[in-house]
Amino acid sequence: MTISRSLVALVSATVLAGCGSTQALKPGPGTPLPVAPYGAAATPGINDLLTPSVQARPRRTGEVLTRSQDRQSDEFDLPPR
Repeated sequence: MTISRSLVALVSATVLAGCGSTQALKPGPGTPLPVAPYGAAATPGINDLLTPSVQARPRRTGEVLTRSQDRQSDEFDLPPR
């Protein structure tokens, strides 16, 4: 019984793994893009909707740690009571 359940789980995982689409996303035929957001001058295009904003995916800073430094002692860093 456990062999058949594990076989079913393996087959279903394999089938689900092949469901990913590699084509570009497009609205369905006869389906328009969403309406323009409140206050926007124009309806955003497909690329505008799929590109994450800076708040959603912030960029990395160019600051790199070039040398290690010892921490200064902190007189307020006390052990718990």
